[in-house]
Amino acid sequence: MRLIVKDMDIATGGVQVVLINQEDARMLDLHAEDRLLVRKGRRETTAVLDIGESPKAVPRGRVGVFEEVLDALHAKDGDVIEIELGEKPKSIACIKKKLDGFELSQAEVVQIVKDITDDKLTDIELTSYVTANYANGMSMKEIVFLTKAMVETGDRLVPKAKIVADLHCIGGVPGNRTTMIVVPILVAAGLTVPKTASRAITSPAGTADTMEVLAPVALPKKRLEQVLKDVGGFIVWGGAMNLAPADEKIIHVEHPLSIDAEGQMLASIMAKKAVVGATHLLVDLPVGPGSKLKNKSEALHLQRHFDDLGKVLGIKMKVIITNGSEPIGNGIGPALEARDCVWLLQGDARAPKDLLKKSLKMAGMLLEFTGKAAEGDGYAMANGILRSGEAYDAMVRMIKAQGGKEPVAEKIQLCKLTAVVKARRSGTVIKIDDALIARVARIAGAPQSKGAGLFLHVHKHADVKQGDLLMTIYSDSQAKLDFALKEAVNKEVLIIQ
Repeated sequence: MRLIVKDMDIATGGVQVVLINQEDARMLDLHAEDRLLVRKGRRETTAVLDIGESPKAVPRGRVGVFEEVLDALHAKDGDVIEIELGEKPKSIACIKKKLDGFELSQAEVVQIVKDITDDKLTDIELTSYVTANYANGMSMKEIVFLTKAMVETGDRLVPKAKIVADLHCIGGVPGNRTTMIVVPILVAAGLTVPKTASRAITSPAGTADTMEVLAPVALPKKRLEQVLKDVGGFIVWGGAMNLAPADEKIIHVEHPLSIDAEGQMLASIMAKKAVVGATHLLVDLPVGPGSKLKNKSEALHLQRHFDDLGKVLGIKMKVIITNGSEPIGNGIGPALEARDCVWLLQGDARAPKDLLKKSLKMAGMLLEFTGKAAEGDGYAMANGILRSGEAYDAMVRMIKAQGGKEPVAEKIQLCKLTAVVKARRSGTVIKIDDALIARVARIAGAPQSKGAGLFLHVHKHADVKQGDLLMTIYSDSQAKLDFALKEAVNKEVLIIQ
């Protein structure tokens, strides 16, 4: 059927959509969510059908076309296009197979990733794939297939350095911004470190959210290649580039569900490392009652998977199992965490000591792993680079190269509305619940509001007196602030005995 284009001036952000009048749909026996083959001249694409119930939306004889379809067809308002019923993507059957609990073949996983990358799946279909992996788990074969497919469907960075260092934490520990300290130390030591980071999925801030307080993190590939050449490293959001594009689309679905399936997490991490050319990778696995890994056996299980994937991808691996029983650092939320990092890099006395210690340990391991430091000398070398100001200078070079300005900790904007939580009894802090801390900070508005979150005035094993300050909550909404405060007090985020 030939129809006249009505430019809807709407973009979906991914999936291709067209809209036709319900009378035309009835005549053609078309239904919402059907796939339509849409053609203009020699150009064609497949779009998802929506139905317009009113002629005001789209009159008979016309087809409402969203921006993604217009771009694919090089069409404009008033053009004539042809539509016909199309087939559903081949990956739908593969997703149904995974929902039924069966293992997928390499070809089936590749087909799913290709359809995700090409925006051929609706949100419902993509969500079905994500939840199927979460509910039924993934075999090691499927994880390898997914990792390789993610790598092969996007662009790659090809650093000229023979040794390319990278690091990653699987998350689950609020405030754990070691990347912001380790990367500048490594860059100052002369290593190439193309660090792509994610935005928060279930946490109050991801590394990309925190770095964005100091500099733009959504940079095109050519700009990144120049930054890498000029500075030796960067910290950017991987989702802004066409590096493993299917991964960011999966993360987009995981975010509102607050899920992070093991297989998808492994594939996501390792695909991102492969596409930036990493040769040496350090992975941080925090273990604790409120973190993603509850005990050491779970961490060792994950370590084996990382080692296996590293061998498949040709990446040398080191895994560190760390204490995840409480938050790292004092600030929880993008701006608060960024301020912690600036203080630490500048040698300010207000910098969190736990973040300092962990960052130096990880930086030292990577310096030894890459041959920059002799065995046993890495920690001292990292500490010397930090204390001399070289790491701070490297961070400033990265920030400026990415389009930011030299940071001033006191000028980092925090939300104006605050509330405090005080100790209701004297004693010792015996527990700080990671999951509850993250929940309070997210209720307050993090990470969507960069200045929202909370600041911890004490950590585990601290002795406090009744009335002592335990935390300050920041928010840009009184309603959110009140809710966050109520949650923090009623749930006893910090337990004192």
